[in-house]
Amino acid sequence: MGTTCMVCDSSSFSAAESAPDDMALVHACKRGEVSAFEELVRRHERKLFRIAQHVTQNREDAQDVVQEAFLRAFRNLGQFRENSQFSTWLTRIAINQALMKVRKLRTKKEVALDQEFQTETGELALELSDWAPNPEERYQASELREILIKALQRLPSTLSLVFVLRDIEELSTEETSKALDISQVAVKARLMRARLQLRDQLSNYFRKSMQSLVR
Repeated sequence: MGTTCMVCDSSSFSAAESAPDDMALVHACKRGEVSAFEELVRRHERKLFRIAQHVTQNREDAQDVVQEAFLRAFRNLGQFRENSQFSTWLTRIAINQALMKVRKLRTKKEVALDQEFQTETGELALELSDWAPNPEERYQASELREILIKALQRLPSTLSLVFVLRDIEELSTEETSKALDISQVAVKARLMRARLQLRDQLSNYFRKSMQSLVR
């Protein structure tokens, strides 16, 4: 169920002035209207991709995560209780899928490392994620954003995820709480810690940059 095929012509929901909200689309989808789900994909795939790429640190893995998340959402739409926004429910699915992907890849790498040691070649074939700047992507559109990405990589995932959802994707505290299945107090505490640690890292960078200019 590729993303490209799901975002094909959705003429039933193309008029901006009469575009239904997410919940109306969910109801239509539950009635079997496929074009409604195509519209939900179109609305949310970019945001899910950015979040998934942050977690997986790899473009292809992020694309896989987005497709898996939408597929899981489609199959389990009947379990959506509508006591929160659809986007929040969808984001939580995507985050869980991304974390599962990372755990699987980490396990594969550990197995590959063990096998490499057993060959006694002395070489470690580690697959590194490609973080080369891409001007088409939000996080890598400028030097400052590239610096922010590297700083986010140094944070624990428990802190960086909160920062991405709150300060980059602009989810509310309540939405972030539901997406990560933690309390709102925990969201606020983690966000503060993330901001403080990022501020320290960025301050160190700019301090070093200024010192190099003075020399």
